[in-house]
Amino acid sequence: AAALSLREVDEAFQGMAETSGPGSAGERVRRLRDLLGRATEPEQAFLRGLIFGELRQGAQAGLMIDAIAVAAAVPKSRVRRAIMITSDPAAVARAALTGGSEALQRLVEPKLDGARIQLHKSGDDVRIFTRQLNDVTPALPEIVEAASALPVREIILDGEAIALSPRGAPLPFQVTMSRFGSRIDVERLRAERPLSPFFFDCLYLDGTALIDEPAAERFVALADSLPPFLERVMKTGHEGVMAKMLDAPYAAGGRGRAWLKIKPAHTLDLVVLAAEWGHGRRRGRLSNLHLGARDPESGGFVMLGKTFKGMTDAMLAWQTERLLSLETRREGITVFVRPELVVEIAFNEVQASRKYPAGLALRFARVKRYREDKPAAEADTMDTVRAIHESRHASS
Repeated sequence: AAALSLREVDEAFQGMAETSGPGSAGERVRRLRDLLGRATEPEQAFLRGLIFGELRQGAQAGLMIDAIAVAAAVPKSRVRRAIMITSDPAAVARAALTGGSEALQRLVEPKLDGARIQLHKSGDDVRIFTRQLNDVTPALPEIVEAASALPVREIILDGEAIALSPRGAPLPFQVTMSRFGSRIDVERLRAERPLSPFFFDCLYLDGTALIDEPAAERFVALADSLPPFLERVMKTGHEGVMAKMLDAPYAAGGRGRAWLKIKPAHTLDLVVLAAEWGHGRRRGRLSNLHLGARDPESGGFVMLGKTFKGMTDAMLAWQTERLLSLETRREGITVFVRPELVVEIAFNEVQASRKYPAGLALRFARVKRYREDKPAAEADTMDTVRAIHESRHASS
């Protein structure tokens, strides 16, 4: 029978988090062993997934918004707006469950003068949040300083923080994300990898809430509040631009039909080295492709990553049959094949990676088509891949 309650598990993890000092590691192990020892097998599996970040059961922020709305019988739009403004799902849930829509309205109104979308400024107080609602203000002092210097008293901005090279080009994605860790030397990393803020929406300005106004009005407020930067975007090597409908309302956390991302796409002709059996609706089909570029020196192929994106049902059926005809061996869910089948892969960029032997990987790779007209000997080489990577970051 089920043995643990949510409250009990929460208190156990809180206790482990607060344990410190000499012998704390052993004490945390003891507490965890005690918790797992009282759990049933399914509960243990859940806790292991929770600890290692592998639950994969869909409890994301969007689902929590729906859950709060259903539990409290209030409109989802009101819950979403309250969380967007307060950056505190727990406070929103508490207000909704105890006071309904009326309590949410009281919660939202006083928070409009300086809480959260991504960056909030209220007088000398500046707070920065990620889209996952994590407060990262201490890790980004240069952005706090930039916001403090804005010629406005109160403002709520939506935007991005990007690490730029001395010439103004964006550095690899991992460089930017390295600034958001919880255990970082902020001052050292600030000197080595300074971040620049790029804001693309204004939701509140000096007493006026703009969240429900058309995009055109929000962009005017943005232009009046910030120094110009749009003309530098493409010149400095950013990935592209966003085209937005001028009459669109603001929607937190997503683009929808009102936004259109416009950017160049690279393609490479790569060789399929292996494929993994799919799950869910792809069960029984070979889905996740292992992709390799040709190495002119060794005559072999170097793996650059995997992808299961861009495949239709017809393509899945065809590639399963074709790859099984090339099979050489199996390991678990992976079927290794003779490197003969060439596939055209679109991707956003080549990025540094410790995971693959060449030290490079494709970001956002997806299948465009198979190239049965092309032998593996004519697939793109690692020289081409390195050239793309170097040209993208030449100004770094």
